[in-house]
Amino acid sequence: MLISEFARVAGLPIDTVRFYVGKGLLRPERGGKGGGNPYQVFTRDDVTTARMIRLQQSLGYSLREIAALSEEYRAGGGGDERTAQVLRLQIERLLQRRAELDAGLDFLQGKLDWLAAGRPGDVPRLEDYLCRAEAASSASPSARETTGA
Repeated sequence: MLISEFARVAGLPIDTVRFYVGKGLLRPERGGKGGGNPYQVFTRDDVTTARMIRLQQSLGYSLREIAALSEEYRAGGGGDERTAQVLRLQIERLLQRRAELDAGLDFLQGKLDWLAAGRPGDVPRLEDYLCRAEAASSASPSARETTGA
């Protein structure tokens, strides 16, 4: 399929597809048409790859990390131990991010409650909530413990 159909099927803007191709995240085949600038031909596997990229981004991976992991995978590297290592690291990152988001939500709710109560006492401070989240995060089990590694 050509880029416009691929973008539609993959649910991506064409500019994003071009960006991914430019970064080497997607590697379409070169078609026979198009003269000196042949058409890019995408496959169903490319659709799967594009969806995996979006999933990895939603899980907090940077495009640089995704590109490095994809290259490692294409080269046949990795293996189960490497995959487990990468997954454990990302779980740790996500747990930290969750603690930060929970702290932000707690702060917003605390501020809303403070306003609804007529502003009694001191205004809630984000720093206080972040300190609590940091303390809770350091007291909770690490990703290694929660994943059994």
